[in-house]
Amino acid sequence: MAKLNIVLYEPEIPYNTGNIGRTCVATGTRLHLIEPLGFRLTQKEIKRAGMDYWDQLDVTRYMNYEDFLKKNPEAKIYMATTKAQHVYTEVNYEPDCYIMFGKESAGIPEEILVKHPEECIRIPMIGETRSLNLSNSVAIVLYEALRQNQFDHMNLEGQLHDLHW
Repeated sequence: MAKLNIVLYEPEIPYNTGNIGRTCVATGTRLHLIEPLGFRLTQKEIKRAGMDYWDQLDVTRYMNYEDFLKKNPEAKIYMATTKAQHVYTEVNYEPDCYIMFGKESAGIPEEILVKHPEECIRIPMIGETRSLNLSNSVAIVLYEALRQNQFDHMNLEGQLHDLHW
């Protein structure tokens, strides 16, 4: 059964983290937050964006990147960055992989990215667009990873029967 992991490296905007938390609850995905955070988890903005789902979220906080690596030594980590050669649809996401996203203002630090060029992925964009919104980026890549794993832990058939046209 797929149990994917989303990792946010020093997120700065509570609304984004709240939205990502809500997406994680809706998909049965774990959320990992690498500090420092640009907000307090008690802020009303994060709870508002995460709605009433925040208490259902499987979330772990880490003091820093080294703490994250120490506590997840076998993690297969894909790193989302605009500097990647691989498009996010070109990799095969393992059922328990970690997909890391950087902070809104600067992304994942270059010193981390250069050590993992084959694990770096990007979402294609045209023109001079610097980046997409963080919560949108997480949703795009996460749903591709879920699709590749056949949404195996999500009861899709049951949801179809519940539709009333």
